[in-house]
Order: sequence, then structure tokens, then C-alpha cells
Amino acid sequence: MPEVTARYRPGTPCWVDLMAKDQQAALDFYRDLFGWQGEVGPAEFGGYAICSLNGRPVAGIAPQLSPEGEPLPPVVWTTYLASDDADATLAAVNAAGGTTLMPAVDVGTVGRMLVASDPTGAVFGVWQPVEFIGAQVVNEPGALTWNDLHTSDVGAASAFLGSVFGTETAEMAGRVGYRVIQVDGRPVGGVTGLQDDPPGTPSHWRVWFAVDDTDSTVDALVKAGGTVLAPPTDGPAGRSALVADPQGAAFAVVTPA
Repeated sequence: MPEVTARYRPGTPCWVDLMAKDQQAALDFYRDLFGWQGEVGPAEFGGYAICSLNGRPVAGIAPQLSPEGEPLPPVVWTTYLASDDADATLAAVNAAGGTTLMPAVDVGTVGRMLVASDPTGAVFGVWQPVEFIGAQVVNEPGALTWNDLHTSDVGAASAFLGSVFGTETAEMAGRVGYRVIQVDGRPVGGVTGLQDDPPGTPSHWRVWFAVDDTDSTVDALVKAGGTVLAPPTDGPAGRSALVADPQGAAFAVVTPA
């Protein structure tokens, strides 16, 4: 069932957002590519835009903002993992060797969040819902369908997630070196090495969006100024491609098998 109405279990990817150099250009690009609707949000929330698909929240797009004197954050998609208690999760992150990049803060009345990195340097967010659970549509064209961690140390990254969120990982059948993150025995994401990433790629979370037709989506992306990082190929999950938007944010698209 694509629509999500219940809270996500801790450790489950529940939201993704993009920090863009040009927020309006990003809103226009993803509207045309995925059919999202979104507009620049209130100033008190830094203009953060919640994009919707068929009237249901699907992802966020925000302008690049940083404290005065600090460098701007990179243009990237960030994966948020669900938590029932952001402060307890932050303590667990630090105890497990992670690094706090943004301490836990309230986001109005909708939730509490933080940003951290694991011991291998992969950055992720944590979302504790109050009035807003996160993505309310997943696993359908134009929506989030998968998140996986590409890391320099699969064992250390898997152990960190287990320590912080209580998740388990298990080797995926038929795919050597790829581990599935499980919450209550249900697959919610993946962990893999950097062997298939370009040399020098740091540890990172990759965001996957489902599409009706990978090839036509890639064609549309290129016409809109995006870049193909890995062309469409067939694999166990379906036909997928790794791409970047015109501002350089990388993501994957897949037509599920």
C-alpha cells in the first residue's frame, strides 16, 4: 500500500530532503520530473518547502543555509531515519562513535530533528514525529522507494545502525556484498561498500525514487539539464540509473521489477 498513515518504526527511512543552491529552480525541476507540487515555505522555517505528490507529502526542498562564517552545506539529498526520542538517539549516536552535525531541535510543532554522521562519515538525519510522520506516499512512481548506505566499512556502519536504532542487517540473497537493513524483520534499506561508486566517493546515503519508465525519465532529466552518472541498467531491483539534478544532487531512479 503506497500511502503511509502510521508512524515509522525507529531506524526506518521516513523522509528525504534536498539542500539546493537555487530552491525555486529545484522545485521547478522536480515538479517537471516527478510531478511534485511545492512552494517556498514560511520565513520562520527558512523557506523550507514540503513537496507533495497527489496531495500527500513526499519530500522536502530547502535553500542552502548555514551559520554566519560557516561554509554552505553541500547540495545533496539527505535521508532521515525515524526515532521515538531524538535526544536519546543523539546520545546513542555519540556513544557509538558518530558525530553530531546539528543537535536535536524542535521544528515548530511538527517534530524534532538532528543531523549526524556515522563513524565512516556518512551523513544522515533523524526525525522524531509529533504532528508530521514524514513521507506519506512511498513505493509508487514519483515517490521514495529505497534508501541505502554506501560506506567505506560495511561492518562498522551496520554495527553503528544496530547500536543506535536497534536495526539488524543480513546479506541479500543473490547479491554478494549487499546487506539489507531490517526493522522488526522487515527490509527498510540497504548497506553496501563503495566498490561500485567512482573512486574517491565518500560514505553517503543514496536516495532512490520509483518511476514508471527509467529510460524516459533519464531522457527528461538530461533535457532539463541533469547529468547521467550511471546509465540505465537492469538489475535485481528493476531497471535503474544513477543521475544528478542540474545543481549536482545525486539520486537514483528505478522502475521496480
